[in-house]
Amino acid sequence: MQKRVYGAVALAGVSALAISACGGSSTPTATTAASAAQTAATSAAPAPAATTAAPVRDAAVDLVIWCDNDRKPIIDKYAAQFGTDQGIKVAVQVSTDVRKDFKDATNAGKGPDVIVGAHDWLGELVQNQAVKPINLSAADQGKFPAEAMAAAKFNGQVYGVPYAVENIGIVRNTALAPNAPATFEEMVTKGSALVKEGKATNAVLLTVSKTGDAYHSYPFLRAFGGGVFAQKASGDYDPTKVIVGSAESILGGEQFAKLGKDGILSTNIDGGIVDQVFDAGKAPYAMTGPWAIEKAKKAGIQYAISPLPTIAGKQMTPFLGVQMFYVSAKAKNDAFAQEFVTKYVTKKDLQIDMYTIGKRPPALTEAYSQVAASDPDIKSWFEAGKGALPMPNIPAMNSVWGPMGQATADIIAQKDTAANRLKAAQTEIEANIKKAG
Repeated sequence: MQKRVYGAVALAGVSALAISACGGSSTPTATTAASAAQTAATSAAPAPAATTAAPVRDAAVDLVIWCDNDRKPIIDKYAAQFGTDQGIKVAVQVSTDVRKDFKDATNAGKGPDVIVGAHDWLGELVQNQAVKPINLSAADQGKFPAEAMAAAKFNGQVYGVPYAVENIGIVRNTALAPNAPATFEEMVTKGSALVKEGKATNAVLLTVSKTGDAYHSYPFLRAFGGGVFAQKASGDYDPTKVIVGSAESILGGEQFAKLGKDGILSTNIDGGIVDQVFDAGKAPYAMTGPWAIEKAKKAGIQYAISPLPTIAGKQMTPFLGVQMFYVSAKAKNDAFAQEFVTKYVTKKDLQIDMYTIGKRPPALTEAYSQVAASDPDIKSWFEAGKGALPMPNIPAMNSVWGPMGQATADIIAQKDTAANRLKAAQTEIEANIKKAG
């Protein structure tokens, strides 16, 4: 799941903001291009004029799949194959907000049979009785990493077939930082020296923003054994046991306090500015994800990707995000929907073709192995995700993003201690969860 905050600051204004982030004090959900609703039967059709309206289902179509505009051309190809093989009409439609449009259309009985989306939607979709378990055999489940399949499960049942995984790591400008950092402290020391020499404006780039960013903050808390929710013996997250304000999370929060006090991190830096500064060659390190790479390439930055380092001797690990195909609980023809998701999405060729959109590691192990052999970035992202836990896919996670993000921003901005802010955030999160029922 791509959790990013985009800045509206033009590159001409980057230097002033970047310098303020390095020079001392800072000032203070939430785990994805408008296009037309369009359909395709067994062949792709030209795209009509753009609109943000939700797709309208053609009653004569046997199987309808909703996805975003970027992935449509690939899904069209396999939908066409499936339609020919089954002798049915298949339509692939674009939604600019699949999660919202699917909920509204399903409630009205006019939704699609299959959707493509992030794994952290799962709990809410199950709670709303919008999706149903899929019949993925144990043998087919074994073709995916255990972490990817864990993200596709809710209460022990499989609800999706993964096709891609993503996580953050360290992207470094190799002209400024030729070697992978072993520790966060090493990044700070080397980055600060580059700033002092006038070769960089920021030692380390991290998305913070005025309201914070829980997604990018999580690895700091996780390093000390903290995080968001405790886990049950089954590995599932327990919404009754929030650990944002735990002693372990507070140790991570104290690292934020120090980095904010030293001017390394700043609430002036959001996701857009991270990209702008790094792509201008003004920072050696950015803690970011695969979405940053294409822009860095276009900017001519020579880069390398490595896993998150240790901080204060503790290993940082990111959230793992998984993209997958779901089956609607109100599918017009459940048999066709199940067949497409379990027999076509599990094809190596489909997973490799999907990798070409966004360049995330394929979820299917066989597809990943083939792609990683020719794309070193994919291998690097996969290595950076080792040990990562799937982002919580339970409904209670919706109550976390705002309070946790704001707490970490306030700690960095020196507004309060890590202990006070994270404990207060936990109280707010618990109240939100209780209110949501």
